[in-house]
Amino acid sequence: MISNIYKNIILKNPKTVLIFIILTALFFGYNSKDFRLDASSETLLIEGDPDLKYLQEISEKFGSKDFLVLTLTPNESIISDNVINNILSLKYKIQSLDWVHNVITILDIPLLDSSDEPLMDRIKNYRTLKDENIDRERGFNEIASSPVFKNFVISEDKTTTGIIVNIKNTEANAKQFQSKKELQTYKDKLKEKNHNNILEIREIIKSFSDIGKIHLGGIPMIADDMMTFIKSDIFTFGIGVFLFIVLTLWYVFRKFIWILIPISSCFLSVLIMTGFLGIMGWKVTVISSNFIALMLILTMAMNIHMSTRYLQLKTTLENKPTNELIYLATSKMFWPIAYTVLTTICAFLSLIFSEIKPIIDFGWMMTFGLITSFIVTFTLLPSLLNLMASEKIDVQEKSFTNFTNFLANCSITKKKLIYIISILLIILSIFGISKLKVENSFINYFSKDTEIYRGMKLIDEKLGGTTPLDIILKFNTKTNNEVSEKNDEFDDWEEDENTSDDSKYWFTKDKIDRIKNVHTYLENLDHIGKVLSFYSIIEIATTLNNNNELGTLEMGVLYTKLPENIKREIVDPYISVTNNEARISLRIKDSSKDLRRNELIKKINYDLHNKLNLKEESYKLGGVLILFNNLLQSLFKSQILTLGLVMLGIFIMFLILFRNVKISLIGVIPNFIAAFSILGLIGLLNIPLDMMTITIAAITIGIAVDNSIHYIYRFIEEFKYKQNYNEVIKICHSSVGVAILNTSITIVFGFSILVLSNFIPTIYFGIFTGIAMLLAMLLVLSLLPALITLIKPFGIEIHD
Repeated sequence: MISNIYKNIILKNPKTVLIFIILTALFFGYNSKDFRLDASSETLLIEGDPDLKYLQEISEKFGSKDFLVLTLTPNESIISDNVINNILSLKYKIQSLDWVHNVITILDIPLLDSSDEPLMDRIKNYRTLKDENIDRERGFNEIASSPVFKNFVISEDKTTTGIIVNIKNTEANAKQFQSKKELQTYKDKLKEKNHNNILEIREIIKSFSDIGKIHLGGIPMIADDMMTFIKSDIFTFGIGVFLFIVLTLWYVFRKFIWILIPISSCFLSVLIMTGFLGIMGWKVTVISSNFIALMLILTMAMNIHMSTRYLQLKTTLENKPTNELIYLATSKMFWPIAYTVLTTICAFLSLIFSEIKPIIDFGWMMTFGLITSFIVTFTLLPSLLNLMASEKIDVQEKSFTNFTNFLANCSITKKKLIYIISILLIILSIFGISKLKVENSFINYFSKDTEIYRGMKLIDEKLGGTTPLDIILKFNTKTNNEVSEKNDEFDDWEEDENTSDDSKYWFTKDKIDRIKNVHTYLENLDHIGKVLSFYSIIEIATTLNNNNELGTLEMGVLYTKLPENIKREIVDPYISVTNNEARISLRIKDSSKDLRRNELIKKINYDLHNKLNLKEESYKLGGVLILFNNLLQSLFKSQILTLGLVMLGIFIMFLILFRNVKISLIGVIPNFIAAFSILGLIGLLNIPLDMMTITIAAITIGIAVDNSIHYIYRFIEEFKYKQNYNEVIKICHSSVGVAILNTSITIVFGFSILVLSNFIPTIYFGIFTGIAMLLAMLLVLSLLPALITLIKPFGIEIHD
């Protein structure tokens, strides 16, 4: 019924079908104008993560802005006249940009130990390094030894200084917009504005390149550069895969038609999908930037199998008319290709369990992309073949047949060797998998010659680390008696100071001791860079007070007397009197080789409760480190769990297709070995699993299992006519085996194009998926036939 409909509508009306495909492509091509890229930090977070909401609460309570960081390593001493003048000039040029809120340099740091005036006078009338008649050496040493500013605006070796560029807040509330389209338009304008901002500041930096080494860092810069990387990757992968496909097709077929037809299928499939993504509003992120390359590779695989089958039928059935040959080829290849699409979809759908929107979207992208490729392959290819029937279309046999014949002989005569190698692969895989670790080293996601890497590396090593982590201490509300006692202590001070600011009552010994203990504990941990808290300010005040610690009463009064700008910039980021909380802010040295982020987070949580005796409800960890760790741990759990579901799903599909338990088990074994071998290899090479490599196993099984389906399907077909296992192996290796080899080579080299990315996880994904595909192909053409002859799932053979 379905085959007749397909034959009468699709195969008998090639011109109509072609016109319909072209119109469909034009429709989706028009909608590709809404195709969007996204490199914001939200694309690397778990959707609905409560820790993201908590981070936003921290920002509101303690105040924070988006900012850029410039690191300057001048050619001369930082306090030389020339460098100070250049820093001032750089500051004023950046400050003049309309999107900059303010610029903080080492020249803006208040010097409180640069004179012998009374402490309150020094605070009210503070001076800086840029002031005249200042002892620069003394002031510079004060900053370099300051608990607040050391390893923050000045490196420990005093050679590198940091410049903080705070950006004006331009975020709008989503409720302001009446539709998602308006909100999306606003976000697009923000991204364009951010891109222009980065270009502007880089132009300014370029004009100061002669004064020393200047690197730009910060999340807005990283987001903009990643957007550039995504655009570059999409273009590079697309062109690279396209050129390789053309070369492969020319080598295999040596006919223009066999280049034109598959390339047309690939182009139209990608065009339709980009339009579909535009309609759906699914954005391409750094994770899904290789979807075009994957679509080209997988569409090509379908076309090679179809083309090879058609040409083989044309060789054996020379007198059949073209339309009959096309019908025969499509009918024989429909179910094998349909099931290969379904098994690959099964693998990509495993990504939807990740809880991470870009990865979920990537799974859906590839699912609909594969369906699109399948439809285009079974409509466009036969239509073009029908229209080009007058063309003499044949194919010369290539040396690839010699290789597949070699593998056929090995699977017949060297079964024991194949079994031994397979068992060794399994053992090595188990050993390697036991060494797998999950890490999320953001700095190591980028090539060492990129601005992102260089800037983050310098900040990591010289300015106190890169990845932020906050510990929020929550204090109990005081009883009325305690408040009354505290008020009595301040009675005399209130009379003298003529103030009634209740905020001074907040500073109690219990709170200060708790802040101090946690701060000191964190400073002594490995891999921790700069630690800042209210205790840092207390340390400065103690030094200024002739090394005499301030009492809580003095702290309270001093807090109320601080100038608003100093209070806002130095104190308020670390205490919230209103919310009765204190914030300890620290940064992790992301480039530390033996850093294990999940273990570090667990250790801090454990020690705060068990060693520092804090109640679990009295503290909470937050920050970017927590969010990225949540992402990877979630992805690891979901992918390891769904890997079993992928394996089970594919086995069930084999059962439905072949209706034979033995052949279903035999069919999946080579692919499972290939997938686990690649995980074992990653473990043996001590490469941590990241947000992309962690998906390799499931995707490998989904794609590689296609070879098994094509081989077994053809084996069953040939075994009906020649019931001799060894003879059928030779026939299959010289026919479908060549198609498997051709598609595998295309896939392997297609994935190898990903090494041109600037994003290291994408490079690893390309390399290891390519190796897995190569291994899967070798196992399907060696272990699979060897197992078939061992188990004989199709019954007893008949010898001539």
